[in-house]
Amino acid sequence: MYNIIGLKYTVNFMRFFSKFRIMENSDLKIDLKIKEISQKLKEIRLSKGYSSYETFAFENDLNRVQYWRIESGQNITLKTLIKVLNIHNISLEEFFKDL
Repeated sequence: MYNIIGLKYTVNFMRFFSKFRIMENSDLKIDLKIKEISQKLKEIRLSKGYSSYETFAFENDLNRVQYWRIESGQNITLKTLIKVLNIHNISLEEFFKDL
């Protein structure tokens, strides 16, 4: 009887671990995509002649720390992304075309 119960718990644990790995891989893919978005925003800023994220944030009335987080891939909301893209006169379609 112990073997049957033990086997049941082993199978359930393996199913749980398998689902966890799938979620972990999915989260990793999302994190990588966020890093791509952040890197592209940084490249756009640099191409506009802003060598400092602080200067860009200050001149465009953005919170300096919040903008640093955006370029670091730590905190990107859709609302803030749209605001930054509007500053650069870039549509969402244009921005995501190459990503």
